[in-house]
Amino acid sequence: MSEPIASILFLCVHNAGRSQMAAAFARQIGAGRVEVWSAGSSPAETLNPAVVEAMAEVGIDISAESPRRLSEQMGLDADVIVTMGCGDACPVYPNKRYLDWELVDPAGKSLGEVRAIRDDIKARVKALIDELSRAGS
Repeated sequence: MSEPIASILFLCVHNAGRSQMAAAFARQIGAGRVEVWSAGSSPAETLNPAVVEAMAEVGIDISAESPRRLSEQMGLDADVIVTMGCGDACPVYPNKRYLDWELVDPAGKSLGEVRAIRDDIKARVKALIDELSRAGS
């Protein structure tokens, strides 16, 4: 297997919803072409159950995942850092490509609302990986 074309870090505050969905889609869509991490600046205790259910509906099991705290090494190792609603709570690492995805926080939302967020994230992840694939080829 060849080296990954890029490493992507998905960041949000609690690492319990948006960044977990994005990382799961990136692993699936990237199929070994990208290295993926997700983390939070202030991780929750557990994943959002509606997020776990919404991902299961599309055949991705994230039930074994757990929120993780952002480490300095993740930030230093990432080529692309995608922030999702963490604003000033997410640190800035020099010489990194940043994308800020304005996404509704799935916390407290109905399953139907979470599905819409999930589908938006999937489309964004696909576009990002397509772009990185073109740039890396």
